[in-house]
Amino acid sequence: MSKTKTILVVEDDPATADFLASGLEQEGYRVDRAADGPCGLERAQAGELDAIVLDRMLPGIDGLTLLETLRAQGCDTPVIILSAIGSTDERVRGLRAGSDDYLVKPFAMPELLARLEVVHRRRAGSPAVTTRLICEDLTLDLLTSRAERAGQVLLLQPRAIQLLEFLMRNQGQVVTRSMIFQKVWNYDFDPGTNVIDVYVSNLRKEIDRPGLVPLLRTVRGSGYRLGAAR
Repeated sequence: MSKTKTILVVEDDPATADFLASGLEQEGYRVDRAADGPCGLERAQAGELDAIVLDRMLPGIDGLTLLETLRAQGCDTPVIILSAIGSTDERVRGLRAGSDDYLVKPFAMPELLARLEVVHRRRAGSPAVTTRLICEDLTLDLLTSRAERAGQVLLLQPRAIQLLEFLMRNQGQVVTRSMIFQKVWNYDFDPGTNVIDVYVSNLRKEIDRPGLVPLLRTVRGSGYRLGAAR
């Protein structure tokens, strides 16, 4: 017996949410609902979802920001964006933010169901690959190795990009010098040089430019942590 798939519907319009829930449940899906961005993000982060149907415009956190946050955290749950904005530019923005599909309102339920089937088949045969990492207003495009902070391009050498990627993939956590040597330099030992200190110092100068909230912090006696202070 196949497992019942769970779909999270993040939609602030009650009538549209009811329409979606009713149509999905009639097709045998289990439906969870969230009426704003923060609730949707919290539920999505809890996991155990087979897909997310995400409204583009939401109170609290808009749909694109919610999606970018999930992808930056490594969440690969299939996402279909629903939006009244149907311009080519907005569709591209949605896809680049990490959505698997983009459906313009008004839409027919059979089309949404068909698109859900497609993304499920696609994901079953080809695991999602993260191409963009985000930490607050810091972004790293893994395809182009282009890093930006607050919309400004960061000038980083290839090794610094590798270091930044490692820190962003572990954002919010303390990473030790040993971890950095192993993952960025491929060393299984500490060579006893100050190379990490130099790279971290240079990286910090680029990331935490004057006027910006510091993101890269030294944790005395432990290592480094990337992320805003909480």
